[in-house]
This record gives sequence, structure tokens and C-alpha cells, in this order.
Amino acid sequence: MRLLCTAYKEEELEGAAQVLIGEFKNNRVFIFSGAMGSGKTTFIKYICKVLGVTAGISSPTFSLVNEYEGSNGSVVYHFDFYRIKDIQEAYDIGYEEYFYSGHYCFIEWPEKIPGLVPADAVEIKIEIKNNNSRELWINK
Repeated sequence: MRLLCTAYKEEELEGAAQVLIGEFKNNRVFIFSGAMGSGKTTFIKYICKVLGVTAGISSPTFSLVNEYEGSNGSVVYHFDFYRIKDIQEAYDIGYEEYFYSGHYCFIEWPEKIPGLVPADAVEIKIEIKNNNSRELWINK
């Protein structure tokens, strides 16, 4: 893994989001790992902003997936698998249609759906440091 950035303030995440999307412009599936409250949804909000999403972005904890419209009519899917009790729930929502749609897919708690995440997904790991800053790491 390599360090994408260290963020001391939330606003610094927008620059990291621009770098991420610029560097991985051909990738569409991104997985986000980190402790509860580490900032996964917050970082996804900034990535969506970079992609031109203007509607409210929130964690799809209970719905499993939220759909947002980006600039030029592009589609962004945001998943949160934290509350699933069985991998069958991912099958039930038709995860394959989303993950292999060619649209951006941002997946929180990918460890809850082992074996379903595409092999070419970009992994972002967020760590909370002692000074309350965040380190964002990329594995690709």
C-alpha cells in the first residue's frame, strides 16, 4: 500500500479525491476499509463532489446502495455492507449489475462480501492517527 495523503482537516480530502480520480480514471470500483467513524463516507462525499454529484450524499447503511447522478448524466453507486447478516443480501440486490455496470461503485465494508468484489477494484484504507488526522492508503 502507498500513502495517498494525510488529512488534518476534512476539507483536505477534496484534493485527495481529485488525485484519486485522476490517477485511476479507468477504474470504476473502489473499496473503502477503516474502522467505524474513520471517514469512509466523508471521503466518498468528496470523491462524488469531484465527479459532479450535487445531490445530498449519505451513507446507505440501511438501503445497502444509494444512487447519485454526476455531471453529464453519469451514475455513481455507493454501497455500505456493514449491516448485512448474510452474503445472500448482496446477491439479492443484484450486486453484479452494479459492480460490472461500468459506472463508479464505492463500496464500504467490502470484507462483508468476500469473493464478490472485482479483482481490479482500487482499495483505499483509512487510518485514524493519534493526533486525530487521517491517513489514506491506496492498494492497486
